Amino acid sequence: MIMKKNKLVSLTLCAALFAAALTGCGGGNAAQESNSDAAGDSKEPVSISFMTAATTGTVYPLGSAIATLWNDELDYVNASATASNGGVENLNCIREGEAQIGVAVTSIMYESMNGTGAFEGNADPNLRVLAGLYYNPNQIVVSEESGITSINDLKGKRFAPGAPGGTSEVETKYHLTAAGLNYPDDIDAQYVGFTEASDLMRNKQLDGAWIMAGIPTAAVTEITSTAGGKLVPMDEALIEKLQETYPWYAKFTIPAGTYSGQDEDVLTSAIKITICTSADVPDDVVYDLTKTFWENVDTLAESQSVLKSCSVEEAVTDLAGLPIHDGAAKYYKEIGVLK
Repeated sequence: MIMKKNKLVSLTLCAALFAAALTGCGGGNAAQESNSDAAGDSKEPVSISFMTAATTGTVYPLGSAIATLWNDELDYVNASATASNGGVENLNCIREGEAQIGVAVTSIMYESMNGTGAFEGNADPNLRVLAGLYYNPNQIVVSEESGITSINDLKGKRFAPGAPGGTSEVETKYHLTAAGLNYPDDIDAQYVGFTEASDLMRNKQLDGAWIMAGIPTAAVTEITSTAGGKLVPMDEALIEKLQETYPWYAKFTIPAGTYSGQDEDVLTSAIKITICTSADVPDDVVYDLTKTFWENVDTLAESQSVLKSCSVEEAVTDLAGLPIHDGAAKYYKEIGVLK
């Protein structure tokens, strides 16, 4: 009797365990189906390293603000801004797959894509534009007493082209050479920074300086308001000549009233700053990043003043022939700024 009872208990227990096992498998499948359905409703998580510049400039906080926007508006995106030494490092990181997004001017993007200049032997054919942002114009500021009214008048003058190898110094070299001057032999070059150049001009020890920066530039504001400085316009033909060799240059107008005593518009050359990426970043991700950025650019501009001069219509212009990412191009076509 006891043996029969034990057998009955064992059979009952086995049946219960078997039923539980079936229920467990069924529950597991249901959970998997539920999880699968949920995953189907959202995109796979994407981590984005956004290369910017030094923390002391304007580009790092700009990149941080954009990364925060993407994180807030796109639930599958985890973007973080990374400080860097600037455009060359940013583009190298994108080429090597260590970053997905970066900030760079079109001039060095052109060199990166073609494997020239600082990127000799390391061409990146996958480099793409996500958005053209704002312009960095060249500004030639001279003293009223210098008698300088054109680039050619710089011959024999005490002039500050910028730090050796720096952006302003390179720009001075390109422009003076295009104008037919021998650089640096035809000028009395003073390799000083913006602040020292302002002091020297105020003390009448310098005739002018070359400054490349977004407008209004603090150094130019100081020179024009306290050191009797003025801007020198460029000849349109000179800019067109530069464009034949350096396709990244754009014609740019510094509006009248930007600086003290500036009663007229001043024509100059400029290079566009971009948000760039790689063709390896999926189209749908870049589409979302692009759309989210431009739909919120006015809000971003409230804290990032450099964006106040940006417009989506100019996001696809003056890009030195650089290709726009397919995902970004889809958005620009949707809103009619790209054919």
